[in-house]
Amino acid sequence: MSGAGGRRLVLHVDLNNTVVAADAVSGQGPRAALNTFLTTVTWGRTGTAGEWQWASDRPSLSAPCPGARSYYSRHGRDPFFTEAGPGRCFEGLHARHLQLLEWPGQPDDVFSVRGEDGKSYHLLLPAFFRLLDALHRERRLFSVIFRSFGTDLPRALRAAGCALAGQHPRFPALRDVALPVDLTPGQIRCSKREVVLTKGAERLATREDGRKLYDYFSSFEGIGGFQDHFDWWARNKFSSQGGKPLWIDPHDPSIHHIFIDDNIRLDDADTIVHPQVFSERGSSTPRRAPTSELYDVCLVQTNLLEAIADEDYFLRCVRRCEENYDRYLACAEKDTPTQQWDGQ
Repeated sequence: MSGAGGRRLVLHVDLNNTVVAADAVSGQGPRAALNTFLTTVTWGRTGTAGEWQWASDRPSLSAPCPGARSYYSRHGRDPFFTEAGPGRCFEGLHARHLQLLEWPGQPDDVFSVRGEDGKSYHLLLPAFFRLLDALHRERRLFSVIFRSFGTDLPRALRAAGCALAGQHPRFPALRDVALPVDLTPGQIRCSKREVVLTKGAERLATREDGRKLYDYFSSFEGIGGFQDHFDWWARNKFSSQGGKPLWIDPHDPSIHHIFIDDNIRLDDADTIVHPQVFSERGSSTPRRAPTSELYDVCLVQTNLLEAIADEDYFLRCVRRCEENYDRYLACAEKDTPTQQWDGQ
């Protein structure tokens, strides 16, 4: 087996509230996007009189205590969360991270986005570019596939391409990263019968062979993007069953697929990626895997606050997944059922 240092990485990366603190589809700027993220990582309970009671004054990806619910699961995503109602207690936290997001100097048509307050903010987080730079310096083999439900892929791909041409003022050394950038997004559409990928004249489907898309993504070169199937996710009540598909083969130790998305959650009834694992060597029919099996192994739940505040955040996430993946593969090699793996 090749170790993590020699294994090729295929990074599937969400955009909104993962590497982009804005949402072009809903028209949310950084202020609103950061507010909506905070509703998903703040926790409380409904009191006996129907009032909302906070269980913790600190945001966290998971519930701080039994019985706590995220604000969004009870009240929905609120773009004004810290400006009215019970979310005001997180106003200072929101303001600090919004300030960290500010673009230094004059606005940039490619790398910055105009906020609701008229200020300019980073379009793609510096932590994303830092990840590319670090992997390149370590001479790692890797590719990046943006996976978004929205229509914001062309702008993100353009920013990535310009950065790799050495045009980003903070990361000029990215010109040395020899990764091609495909500016034309593809599409992934799901149904009960199959998953279909289209990109230009290319069309691949899983109906005859469930490995086709795994092989496609495993051999993907450079940086590209695909629009996933939001309506299918909604039809499946926003559960993993209707989520963005991801294929994992623990019998192929040369490739490590990692999906990074703020909507990945340990609750399979409320998560955004549909992980499918080829349990048997050479099998063309994967099994549906629970999020818990692959959490911090092939699935990363983005903490947007940390991604804004720490440029090494995504690099640390990848490192953690690589350490856990080695152990995950060791279980598979010993013929231990991988569904018994617990990386928590």
